[in-house]
Amino acid sequence: MGYQPRVVARDCPIEAHFCLWTQYRAFGPKSRPAQKHKPNWCPGPPSLAPFANPSTLTAGRSATAAADAMGKFRKLGRHAAHRVSMLRTMVSQLVKHERIETTVAKAKEVRRKADQMVQLGKDGTLDAARRASSFVRGDDVLHKLFTELAYRYKDRAGGYTRLLRTRIRIGDAAPMAYIEFVDRENELREAKPATTPPPQRAPLDPWAKSRASQQWAGPKITSSPKSEGL
Repeated sequence: MGYQPRVVARDCPIEAHFCLWTQYRAFGPKSRPAQKHKPNWCPGPPSLAPFANPSTLTAGRSATAAADAMGKFRKLGRHAAHRVSMLRTMVSQLVKHERIETTVAKAKEVRRKADQMVQLGKDGTLDAARRASSFVRGDDVLHKLFTELAYRYKDRAGGYTRLLRTRIRIGDAAPMAYIEFVDRENELREAKPATTPPPQRAPLDPWAKSRASQQWAGPKITSSPKSEGL
């Protein structure tokens, strides 16, 4: 009885079927590769085998893509999927409660994303709303970003959060810190008042500017004349 091709799972690509059938027609039944005891394993070249079950790679690919979109961050002792999920949760809790306590390393990364989310809330566009909703968790958090926080920081160009070191955690001696939004009630430290820009000086006319540059310039250094014959 001839070789009967094995029925592969529905999610196996067509290329794997074609590769397996071509291998059998060219080399005969003895060229069939050894079966591996793995679910939904599809025999074929190494480039096609990982695609036998695409659902196993969905989480890893999405986490890697999210990490690439977020930019360079501290590893924080976690892989990409865990790190992105943790930062999403912490930023959402910071927007909801407006103050959280965590380690200094995590607080510095949360501050970057929290300031970015507030900036998206200030933009108020449909694209900004979609980008913010893809990161924060909860409709109430998203609504607060685009209403309360956007109105509170409409005149502030940046620096929406502050980081205050608090203590050394018992057990692992990790430095802890509070991260909170500024310009709100019951904040740990009041924000510094905005510094007024210095008054602008009246521009000088070209002749006065030339005379001033000659007056403030250093002495001219003249090179010694070269001797003849050299």
